[in-house]
Amino acid sequence: MSVPRFWRRIHSLYRLEGTRCAKCEILYFPERNRCIKCNSNELQPFFYSGYGKIISYTWVYTPPKGFNSSIPYCLAIIELDEGPRLTSQVVAVNQDEVSIDMLVEFAFRKISSEGKEGVITYGFKFRPKGYPNHKKK
Repeated sequence: MSVPRFWRRIHSLYRLEGTRCAKCEILYFPERNRCIKCNSNELQPFFYSGYGKIISYTWVYTPPKGFNSSIPYCLAIIELDEGPRLTSQVVAVNQDEVSIDMLVEFAFRKISSEGKEGVITYGFKFRPKGYPNHKKK
């Protein structure tokens, strides 16, 4: 990812910040410059609570380059409490612990490290709500 593109996306990469249309109040994640519902360009920053539930999920066994150390991992569609849906990794779970409608919360985590220098990239993932206090079955 180019440096300018990275800096434009930094708010949605490191925290759950999107936008809300000032006219029709529809919420977006990631942020948008124009509302697709009413075509307004009056969008304001909106900070999400970080809570949601799993709508759908799968386990990844053949990961893309750079993610071999974390297989298998859970990739899920999360519906935030405020409504928008996003795709994210769910951490701190075993395969038998994940389920549809499982409550989850935002977690700031290491995404990857690159090169000999070990440049570390951080971002968001989700974990069971109340972690580490969630009950294992």
